[in-house]
Amino acid sequence: MSLPNDGSGRAPVAIVPSTTSVTSGVEVTKKLVGAAIAFGDLLAGTLGPNGLDKMMYKTNGQTAVTNDGAKIVSELLVKHPAAKAFVALAESQENACGDGVTSCLLIASNLMREAGRLFDKKLHPLVLVDGYQKALDITLQTLESKIITIRPDSIDDLRKVAKTAMGGTSAEAGGDLMADLVVTAAQLVAGERDGNLHISTEDVRMAKRGVGSIGDSRVIAGLIIEKRLELDRLPKSLDAGKVLVLSCPLQIESTTRDVEIEVEDPEKWASFMDAEEEKLQLKAQQVISSGASLVFTAEGVEARILHTLADAGIFVLGGLEKAGAEDIALATGAQMIDHLDDISQDILGNFSELKIELLEGAEGRRERIHLLVGLQTGIATIDVGGGDGVASEEVIRGLYDALCSVTSAMETGEVLTGAGSLHMAASLAIKEAAENHPGRERLAMEAFSRALESVPATLGENAGVNRLDCLLELRALHRAGNSEAGVLRDGKAGTIEEALASAETLSHAIEAACETACGLLRVDQVISARGD
Repeated sequence: MSLPNDGSGRAPVAIVPSTTSVTSGVEVTKKLVGAAIAFGDLLAGTLGPNGLDKMMYKTNGQTAVTNDGAKIVSELLVKHPAAKAFVALAESQENACGDGVTSCLLIASNLMREAGRLFDKKLHPLVLVDGYQKALDITLQTLESKIITIRPDSIDDLRKVAKTAMGGTSAEAGGDLMADLVVTAAQLVAGERDGNLHISTEDVRMAKRGVGSIGDSRVIAGLIIEKRLELDRLPKSLDAGKVLVLSCPLQIESTTRDVEIEVEDPEKWASFMDAEEEKLQLKAQQVISSGASLVFTAEGVEARILHTLADAGIFVLGGLEKAGAEDIALATGAQMIDHLDDISQDILGNFSELKIELLEGAEGRRERIHLLVGLQTGIATIDVGGGDGVASEEVIRGLYDALCSVTSAMETGEVLTGAGSLHMAASLAIKEAAENHPGRERLAMEAFSRALESVPATLGENAGVNRLDCLLELRALHRAGNSEAGVLRDGKAGTIEEALASAETLSHAIEAACETACGLLRVDQVISARGD
């Protein structure tokens, strides 16, 4: 790229390498719109309860089968700048809400599709952006007017939210069972922060049982730890008691430097051995005196201490990762300490039951430690039944989406009728408001309304119904006053009774989609250092 000749006879000034390409004008729009449409078309078939899966085959030979939008986007190796903007959009929606990625990307894609058509009619990009922003305001107002308030303990409503989020995923095969597990797990870890209900999805863990079927799944008020026991004599089951969590080793720590000591007298050698034994027994006695019946440490455990504690009926598990020890402390309410001298009753946690589950698999015997804490647990675990493979991973992804939607609904207390009901209601409200705009913003507002309708249209199309017929039926129901109408599972329009979605998830998806589309529409030049 160089500055043009000013007529003085001097050569143009080069400011970038000759391999750099600069695209301006209509070609920019075509590139951005084309990439956005391709991205939307890629994900459209996965939307809704009738959405199909994508099989992704990596260069390293690994495969993944999923219809989760966030998973699909994360696995794609994109290079187009507009596609990268959509990847960032997906990450934003996933990080903020944990669900709604597919519908978010679909709306953004159709906003770009509609923009491409209006650009062909010579509509200025800033006029288009202004019209989109006005339409977004009307959409959010419509959303506020349709909010349904629920209580955090409203099991039926929360179950509907979970089943709606799991629709179309492998977790849906579990029916009410999986929805109940998600709701129960969310309520187990619910707490207060600054006087408000707070639930962290990170406090709900997913474990693969590896055997049975999805119907064998269950929720545990505590943790499941998969680790081989170091001693068969350890207790296999314990009732309620105290828990001690350490970050220090239960053994004599070696020096950082090599030291040699010459011992000429056998009695001195025996005294060295006796001193070592005394130190080990002191450590064991400190643990026994604490009154804890469960001991976990992120470091190693000396064999003699292990045997001594086992003889005292104490369950000991060492060699844990530090994160694993922290999880146990969080679940049981214990404080993790780094020195035995710090042991006191205040730092001990509580548990209600410990039991060891033995499973036989292709890789031999598996030992699963079930640490049950009770209703006061800081961590809950959903033990997902079924084989340990891609199918189980897809079930877990579906459960995670449902968990994020349920926790959002519990924290905000606000849900909306799903199945495209909001999108159609907002679309009609925008079209009605556009009638009062004489300027060209009206064209952009109407384009925004059509982009919103892409969600119910895609739901109907994925169910095998003609998308135009589905839209016409749904519009007619809404214009007749049925504001709860949406796309039923069979693809036909009707009153929605079971599908509920988190209001926060839908709101963020629409806002983020509009923001990304408007950002791309402001681009008037694409400068590529690669020359493509």
